[in-house]
Amino acid sequence: MKLTFLGAAKMVTGSSFLLEVGSKKILVDCGMFQGSKPVRALNYRDFAFDTTSLDCVLLTHAHIDHSGLLPKLCKHGFKGPIYATKVTAELCNIMLPDSAHIQEFDAEIANRKGQRAGKKHIEPLYTIEDAYNCLQQFSPVMYDQELELSPELTVRFRDAGHIIGSSIVEVNITENGKTIKMLFSGDLGQPDQPIIKDPTFITEADYIITESTYGNRTHLHYDKEEKLAEIINDTVARGGNIIIPSFAVGRTQALLYYLHKLLKAGKISDIPVIIDSPLAISATDIFMHNTQEYDSEAYDMLVKDNSNPLILPQLMFTKTADESKALNHLDKPAIIISASGMADAGRILHHLKHNLWREESSVLFVGYQAEGSLGRRLVEGIKRVKIMGEEISVRAQIYNLEGFSAHADQEQLLDWLGHFAEPKPANIFLVHGESSASEPFAEIIKERLNLSAYIPQYGDVAVINGREWHIEQTDLASLEPAVKELEDYLIQYDAEYQLQRKQLINLVAANPSKLSEALIRLEKVQKYLKKLMNDL
Repeated sequence: MKLTFLGAAKMVTGSSFLLEVGSKKILVDCGMFQGSKPVRALNYRDFAFDTTSLDCVLLTHAHIDHSGLLPKLCKHGFKGPIYATKVTAELCNIMLPDSAHIQEFDAEIANRKGQRAGKKHIEPLYTIEDAYNCLQQFSPVMYDQELELSPELTVRFRDAGHIIGSSIVEVNITENGKTIKMLFSGDLGQPDQPIIKDPTFITEADYIITESTYGNRTHLHYDKEEKLAEIINDTVARGGNIIIPSFAVGRTQALLYYLHKLLKAGKISDIPVIIDSPLAISATDIFMHNTQEYDSEAYDMLVKDNSNPLILPQLMFTKTADESKALNHLDKPAIIISASGMADAGRILHHLKHNLWREESSVLFVGYQAEGSLGRRLVEGIKRVKIMGEEISVRAQIYNLEGFSAHADQEQLLDWLGHFAEPKPANIFLVHGESSASEPFAEIIKERLNLSAYIPQYGDVAVINGREWHIEQTDLASLEPAVKELEDYLIQYDAEYQLQRKQLINLVAANPSKLSEALIRLEKVQKYLKKLMNDL
């Protein structure tokens, strides 16, 4: 059998893994690449396999970096079933059309600009119609139900505790008289999250493909509710808004849960809480109608206390664009929760544009911020940003509450991996993590668990025979996303250099006395660049 790594390799987006067993071809996740422009461009490549030959897709959860290219996959010829839990299927019913709307909108804007520049017309990655067509291929399954794909292949979905409906995919495979179990962790959740249940501990596996988003760090253990209350109360006292870029699914509902508890305990004042994201509004409705997935604490609040943990007295939902724009003219402090969680797109951009320059306001990040995203740059302390073509000074207070993450941290991942009994896994493949996270995590796995760990490159193929395996590289390695991003940056850098070179030549031609000073400065630049490269 073969396992090809087609995404989330040394990065946290684009999850996709092709499993080939005999004549069977199974795709685990089909995620969209998110982040910087060069990384997003990878979504427009052709698939690295024949889409018509796929037997099925196994989807770990609904987040777009795991599901976002499914409409494109179906558009390009895949006709088989997409297996996912019931709630994941329901979430995809709202998330994939929403993603398609963004694709259509982005293509329309690009074509308007391109037409003026004489550029070729571009098509959206997929359309809303493509998304709805794709949804017809979903086949919901229950947690822990055994799904037989063939006499040699059975699948079971286990609770991953990441978002509602998320799953660890367990695949049992018999080939050449040998039976192995392969686990795909999907995104493994942090224990003790609000509303949802903890990740399932599994004790047997031969191969594990696990995320490593926070493989290099542990979450801060502190009273998240108290810190949230402190930020809210301080901001309200200054007369500002609390702007929270939040993922529509999971994080928004967790915030509502915490706000509900704080208000009930009298720790925050009763100010407007506004969900300004049509997707988050629809997702919240799905949460409310799937109470069977709640953990015991949330279920007791709902049933025993007759208190819905997702409802607040001044909770408002802004569905239309006009309602959203009206929030820019609020005359009193409010908590505004809006997507996207990395502040790269969506209505959150309007709220940042109108609040980042205000010293009295606060921007609160409560989730992972990928490299290159606006959220990452704000968290790292950038002082000026460009939003919707306008330069904005960053004067608002910027907070990053990491404890709200829905991803397990290093210790929690190790705890989950530590439950596997003898015979121990033959190998652990570390995916869904930047190199700075996955590389130290691989070393810790070897040291503390005495297990083999490998970090695949994009396009790597793991050839597996029972508990023996090796890696084969393919020509797909030339599409390594990090290399492409670097190449694109260097092209831009070279263009800027050529422009500056021309300006400098013109300057010295007009004023030869500037030559000496120009050469001194160029020498300083050269020395600085050499030092940078040596340090790297």
